[in-house]
Amino acid sequence: MAASPPPYTTAPSLGHLQGISHGFFGRRGGTSSGIYDSLNAGAGSEDDAKAVAENRARIALAIGARSADYLMSCFQHHSADALLIKEPSAERPKGDAMVCKTPGIALAIMTADCVPILFADTEAGVIGAAHAGWKGGIDGIVKATVEAMEAIGADTGRIVAAIGPSIGKASYEVGPEYRDRFLEDNGMNNRFFDAGKKDRFLFDIQGYIHAKLVRAGLSRVDLIAHDTCAMEADYFSNRRRNHRGEPDYGRNASVIMLKET
Repeated sequence: MAASPPPYTTAPSLGHLQGISHGFFGRRGGTSSGIYDSLNAGAGSEDDAKAVAENRARIALAIGARSADYLMSCFQHHSADALLIKEPSAERPKGDAMVCKTPGIALAIMTADCVPILFADTEAGVIGAAHAGWKGGIDGIVKATVEAMEAIGADTGRIVAAIGPSIGKASYEVGPEYRDRFLEDNGMNNRFFDAGKKDRFLFDIQGYIHAKLVRAGLSRVDLIAHDTCAMEADYFSNRRRNHRGEPDYGRNASVIMLKET
C-alpha cells in the first residue's frame, strides 16, 4: 500500500493562484525515528539517508512533483546568495534562495527555526524560495531573491510571498550585542525587540522579515505565525534541541512549484 502524503500548511496569498503548488511541511507524516521523528527532509542531517529519501519522496508526492528527483534544495549557509534553477539535479548548490521558471521543478527550503519564504509571480511564471536566518536577513537575502526573480521576468509589483513557520518572538531570546548589530543597520529595527530577562531581548524575526518583504514593494505578503520552537508536536527546532543538548535536529521543508500543464 502506497504511503499517504504528509500534512502541510498553505498560505492564502499563494493558495488562490492558478498554476502554483506549495506547502509548508512540519515533522508529521514521515518515516524517521528518534529525534528525527518523523518527516525530516534534511539531507544535511545525521538521520538515516533512506528515511530522508522516503520523506522527501512523500513531500514530492504531496506537492504534485513527478518524484523526489524534482525536489530541489540548496546547501544553505546563511548567505544572501540566490540561485537560478533551470533543471532537476542531484547536486545541492551553495546558496540560500532559489528562483525558477521551469514547470515541474519544486523548490524546497529547509529550516528548523529560521524563516522560510515562498514567492510567486504567476503572470511571468516565476517562483522563488528563500531561507532567511538572522544573518541572511540582515545581509539582504530578501532583496537578492526578488532581484533574481526580476532577472528572469518577474515584476516586483506582481510578486506575492508567504512567510512560513519559524521561531516566534517569545522563543527567540538574544543578547545585547545581537540587538546592537540590528540597530547599527537601521535604528527602526528597535521595534522588533522586546526586553527579556536581565540583559536579554526577545527578537521578532518573523516581523522583521515581513517588514523587509513589504518594503520591497511586493503585491502581497502573508505570515503563517507558527512558532517552530514552541510547537514541538508539529515542527523541528534547532533552538529547542540546543536547550535539551540533543546532538542533531530534523528539518522542516517549505516547497513551491510551477505546475506542469
